[in-house]
Amino acid sequence: MTIELRDAEHPSLSQLLALYQALGWSAASKPEALRQGLLHSDTLITAWAGDRLVGLGNAISDGHLVVYYPHLLVHPAYQGQGIGAQIMARMQEKYGHFHMQMVVADGEAVEFYRKAGFVPAGQTQAMWIYHGNEH
Repeated sequence: MTIELRDAEHPSLSQLLALYQALGWSAASKPEALRQGLLHSDTLITAWAGDRLVGLGNAISDGHLVVYYPHLLVHPAYQGQGIGAQIMARMQEKYGHFHMQMVVADGEAVEFYRKAGFVPAGQTQAMWIYHGNEH
């Protein structure tokens, strides 16, 4: 099946929860906050296999210098097909010229982002106050 990326598609709450739950992301435990956060992102790119949401990525930005990519998800059944890379390529079309692009990655995601051109930020360390449980 062909995967279609969409820029202005707003998935339903049930579609979002199915994707986040399939990946075990704790954001699924806060469904309305998750939905509102994604809908209010500067950019939300979704990936669809027919009418099934199979991936998404979002960006938060000041619109000029800095962009942060908080979420990039691809359903486990669709991983390894280049969907995440396509979403990042679409983000680069919009933000590639920005002064600073930021992402926090761990586990297997680190290598994915390295392939997308991200490098460790000197001696900086990611820091957070986090209310999740998957890390």
